[in-house]
Parts: sequence; C-alpha cells; structure tokens
Amino acid sequence: MQDILLIALFAFAGAACVGLLGALALRLLRHRSLTVSLTVVAAVAVLAMLAGTLAVAWEMFLSRHDLNVVMIVVAMAAVVSLATALLLGRWVVARSQALTVAARSFGDGGSFAAPAGHGTAELAALSRELEATSAKLDASRERERALESSRRELVAWISHDLRTPLAGLRAMAEALEDGVAADPDRYLRQIRMEVEHLNSMVGDLFELSRIHAGSLALTPSRISVYDLVGDALAGVDPLAREHGVRLVGDRIDALPVEVDSKEMSRVLGNLLINAIRRTPADGTVAVAAHRSPDGDGVVVSVTDGCGGIPEEDLPRVFDTGWRGNHARTPPAGAGLGLAIVRGIVEAHRGRAAVRNVVGGCCFEVTLPTAGS
Repeated sequence: MQDILLIALFAFAGAACVGLLGALALRLLRHRSLTVSLTVVAAVAVLAMLAGTLAVAWEMFLSRHDLNVVMIVVAMAAVVSLATALLLGRWVVARSQALTVAARSFGDGGSFAAPAGHGTAELAALSRELEATSAKLDASRERERALESSRRELVAWISHDLRTPLAGLRAMAEALEDGVAADPDRYLRQIRMEVEHLNSMVGDLFELSRIHAGSLALTPSRISVYDLVGDALAGVDPLAREHGVRLVGDRIDALPVEVDSKEMSRVLGNLLINAIRRTPADGTVAVAAHRSPDGDGVVVSVTDGCGGIPEEDLPRVFDTGWRGNHARTPPAGAGLGLAIVRGIVEAHRGRAAVRNVVGGCCFEVTLPTAGS
C-alpha cells in the first residue's frame, strides 16, 4: 500500500509541475488564437502524463527497454493529441470567425443571420442571443423611424396651424391700427379667441414635452371613478349641446382609483372633446366605467359615432401628431391630444387602447385600482 501511495505522489508531482508551466503558458498566450490555446491544453495533458510517468519510472528504475516503450507510447499519444487539438481549434475558430462576420450586420443596420452548420453549445447559445438582440434592434429601429416620421408630421402641422391664426391676427391688428375695421369689438373678440387657441396649442406642446422628458409630476389621491367621469361630462356638456351630440353616462361603477385628478380630468376631457367633434349631430357619445376582467384595474371607455378608424391607422392613433384619415376624422388641433392621453395614462401605470365598434370607435383607458 505504501508503494502505491509513493507512486501516486511522484506521478502527481511530475504532472503538477507541467500543469503549472502550462497555466503560465496559457496566461502569456491568452490574447492569441483559440487554436493556440487548445494546442497548449493538449500539450499540457500529454506532457503531464509523460512527466508523471518519467518520475515514477526514474524512481522505480525501470529498464531502458521499458522506458523506451513508455516514451514511444507517450510520443504517439502526443502526436495524435496535438493533431486533434489543431483540427478542433481550426474548426472552432472558423465557426467563431463566421459568427463574427455575421455579427457585423448590426453595425450596418441589417439583421443578424446565424451561420449555417452546427457549432458548439456555447457558440449556438451566443447565436441565439445575437438573434434575439437583432430582433430587438429591428423593433427599436422601426419605433425610431415611426417616431421620426411622427415628428416630421408634427412639425409640418404645427407650422401650418400656427401660420393660419398668426396671419389672421396680423390682418386684424393692421385693420384696427389703420382704423378700417367695420366692427372693432368683433375683431377684438376674434383676436381673443385666436390667442386662446394659440395658448392651448402651446400648453399641449409643453405638456407633451414634460411627458417625453419624464418630468410629469403627479400628485395622486384616492377618488371615485364615478366622480371623475361626472366632472368630465359636466365640463364638456356645453360643447356637446353646441354640436347636437347626446352624452350618455349611465353605466359608470363607483370604483376607487388613486390618480392625479387634474391630469386624469385632462385625459377624459381630451377623449370626450375628440369624440364630440367627430360624432355627427344627433349622434351619441357614451361613457362607461367598470372593473377590468382580471380584477386589477378599472376600465373607462368613451365610445363615439365617428364611423370608425381605418384598420391600418389603429396602431398610430396615439402617436404624436397623428390626425387620422381626413375623410372620416377631420383634423382638429395639432394632433397632440391622444399622445398626451397615452403619456398621462402610462405615467399612472395604466394603458390606453382603441378599437372599432359598430358605427364608431371605442377608446379605453385602464387604470390600476386604489391600493393595487
């Protein structure tokens, strides 16, 4: 038993020395090719076996013939091991180089496509991660293009909407200044209306900039949806009467929510004003509020009689500057109202959605219940 322990000790000592030298070589060559690293590992394995064998043979004083046999066996193993390591290294390096070339498509604005053929488990996992990242980048690029398009449209529409009232203000101011206005009081009332319109537009732009900058400060308080919707309906009732639109709000549950009442009043006001303006005379705008199917939120819906929104436009309804199909939804304002609605709702950890219904469309705002 003591001889076996002594043999194991000498074999371990010889192999350990080679292993330490191999670790040092790997550290010095860590920036070289993977082929070099695999070759060093294979060489360390063979040389460690050789060193352990020689240490035991030297201690046991094997005959020269037996020592030569051991050396030949180890040499053949070394040749096969090094050749295998070189082939394996070249295959892995070729696969990684193909993966590198495929990954360059990220910088070129393209999509990642994994190289053909089978690779190691690690390279296959890396390919899957790159494919997932490529899909996320494609979605991000698409959102960026859509956002840039909406910004360009917004700038064009804002410029047009500002130019028209400013031209009118200038003409009326010149008429008053020259004393040629037939009815100065009417001109002054018109100037006041145009100034209020411009002030409203600037207010919407400021609100939207706060939402996009993430600086929208909320002061939430517990309030009943019934009271919130009731106040909003009372605020737009004169506009509904002016347009001959009937407001219906008889399906509103008294559910508690914790929201900023001022901001949520603006959300409901925007939705109701849009619905009233787009519903023909003698039409109906219905407001309802009920608990969401999952029981974790409150759904407030506003249904109008606009005739519906084209299916291809539904995903863009809440985009900044969107005004819709002019044939069905005549433009009003700068197209900021629904973008503000979504921003305020999402700031409350809620969500806004729209869908077509018979004769019109239904806007739904889902808010978390108080305490959820």
